[in-house]
Amino acid sequence: MSCKRCHVYKASTPAGLCSGCAAEPVPMAESVPAPAPVAEPAPTGPVVQPHGPAWLRSPVGLGKAVAVMLGVVIAADLFAVYAGLTMYDVMGSLEDDGLGFGGYNALMRRADHADTLYAAAGVAQTATFVATAVFYLVWFLRVRVNAEVFNPFGHTMKRGWAGWGWFVPVVSLWFPRRIMLQIWDASSSAGTRASHALVNAWWALWLVALFTSRAEFGAYDGADTAEAIRSDVAQVLVSDVADIAAAVLAILVVLRLTRMQHEKAQRGPGTMGV
Repeated sequence: MSCKRCHVYKASTPAGLCSGCAAEPVPMAESVPAPAPVAEPAPTGPVVQPHGPAWLRSPVGLGKAVAVMLGVVIAADLFAVYAGLTMYDVMGSLEDDGLGFGGYNALMRRADHADTLYAAAGVAQTATFVATAVFYLVWFLRVRVNAEVFNPFGHTMKRGWAGWGWFVPVVSLWFPRRIMLQIWDASSSAGTRASHALVNAWWALWLVALFTSRAEFGAYDGADTAEAIRSDVAQVLVSDVADIAAAVLAILVVLRLTRMQHEKAQRGPGTMGV
């Protein structure tokens, strides 16, 4: 067999070339380029969400609604403070036997008026609290799901605890705060961590209001003397003032977290649902 290149001399190499052609460099035209590396295709499946499907939805409207409802709670608490001070004053007069101008009948009219105000304040507080709780829980669940989009693996508790955590005895004393802080961290700007001071202050005042509430002290229902009623009313006044302070801080928490999520969603990929 003749050489594949010169076609004159007999091939003497396994490549089919003669000894002379085998010693010469291979011309550029005959060089075979190395095949280009093939890149592996990028994964096209969805990102695994450890807590279930999560999607961004705007918390702005709900956040504003919750802030308004918390303002109504503050108004009801202020009315309760006025009713409590009125009751406290009347019970002080009864305790001191200071009938004052108008005598016994005038004092009884004041006592009836104070009792009516106090009962009305209790109804107003209960109604506004229940209505606000509904708005708040809907908002809280929404910001929790948004936080799962921002950081799917930054939450140690199941999504359902964002609701049930407020109602289960004992664990309700710390579960909501933990969930709130994890939402807070996930919603912070990339590379930063927002301070927890505002959340911690709000939660501390919420616990004070909770443990000194009308339910804890019975709203003077079990008291049978003016002195005992006055003491219970004083305790409830402390609860009402703490609840006002907690509601003010709750408004700040809601508005700030809502703004954090809204700004982060605008900077990140994707669009926010309606």
